[in-house]
Amino acid sequence: MIEGVQIKRIEKHCDDRGYLAELVRDDEHLLSHFGQATISMSYPGVIKAFHYHEKQDDLWYFASGNAQVVLYDLRKNTNTTGRTDVIYMGEHNPILLLIPKGIAHGYRVLGSKPATIIYFTTVSYNKNDPDEKRLAWNDPEINFNWNTTFK
Repeated sequence: MIEGVQIKRIEKHCDDRGYLAELVRDDEHLLSHFGQATISMSYPGVIKAFHYHEKQDDLWYFASGNAQVVLYDLRKNTNTTGRTDVIYMGEHNPILLLIPKGIAHGYRVLGSKPATIIYFTTVSYNKNDPDEKRLAWNDPEINFNWNTTFK
């Protein structure tokens, strides 16, 4: 796994009314500082990639649907520089994913229903000076094949 990336398995407490799950707690120390919580929905087949941050860490959770998440280590001072990791998240794999600053990240919605992502950041979004560095979904350095592989 890319250095600094963390995964937390989400435990769902189910009963006849539905379920409850804790996403993030201050005593887990996943975020160095709380900045903002955001929710976003994407339609099936949509690819949202790639971007990275210089100041903030992201903590991702897919509350509905399923996604293929792609991470690429852009940092120059790690043992995993240039490494790509693929993580499958969502209803079928309820996990929380910590994405440190300097790691390009994006996702593709899998299946036939929309995916809803809830994410937490260590810094609030600043529209006058956004910490959003963009790369194309088909960036040649990352060189990721977004097509489904049929085996």
